[in-house]
Amino acid sequence: MQNFHHHRPLLDPRLRRRGFYLVPNLFTTGALFAGFYAIVQAMNGRFQPAAIAIYVAMVLDGIDGRVARLTHTQSAFGAEYDSLSDMVSFGIAPALVIYVWALRGLGKLGWIAAFVYCAGAALRLARFNTQLEVADKRFFQGLPSPSAAALIAGLVWVMDSYGIAGTDLPIWAWFATVFAGLSMVSNLRYYSGKEINLRKSVPFVVILLIVLAFVLISYRPPEILFGSFVLYALSGYVMSLWAWWQGRGQSQARDPTDTPRRRRGDGTG
Repeated sequence: MQNFHHHRPLLDPRLRRRGFYLVPNLFTTGALFAGFYAIVQAMNGRFQPAAIAIYVAMVLDGIDGRVARLTHTQSAFGAEYDSLSDMVSFGIAPALVIYVWALRGLGKLGWIAAFVYCAGAALRLARFNTQLEVADKRFFQGLPSPSAAALIAGLVWVMDSYGIAGTDLPIWAWFATVFAGLSMVSNLRYYSGKEINLRKSVPFVVILLIVLAFVLISYRPPEILFGSFVLYALSGYVMSLWAWWQGRGQSQARDPTDTPRRRRGDGTG
């Protein structure tokens, strides 16, 4: 006799899993939309909303990966979709925004700088995807594309908030664009912060510093965000110089008997 009290599940587990995978991809879609929105606003001459949209894309891009890891919904599709979204939001959008804002009047030099940035973002993303298994998780190789985009967007946002047009400082914008593009494809190491475990307890002072950071950002968002990413972009160069200086000191102290005379080959060695 059939048991009529046995009910089928309300939702097929495979469908439930497929629907759950949609969650991180929704954040990726939001980041993609923000990048597209930034391009549209820049074309309409509304540069402050364009810059803010790039920052929104950066926040959403940071959320989708964490959501996927926390819910164990990582997938090859999600990784590819995220990479394509990053190229639009942090590669094409910042290049077009800075070009329309400041570089258009420079002629060939302007679009070449924008292309250097765009190509740098593409190469940075391709290298990141191919080195996922072998890279040191504590550091990024080259400036991350979201940080480079935040650098460009921050410059536009700060200047626009003070009423300074991009046509007033095209050379500065040119150098900032080329600097960001080349930093992405450099071998400089940037701290990733991936070893920070949000599930572990933290000292009270850490919570206090986080609250202080939110207060500062809410007080003067353009200046604080732009200044923070400028410091982060320069941190790779500072770390590289520091490592070179330490290596130079160690090489000099390695063999104190190695005199200039012996290094020239004038001795018996």
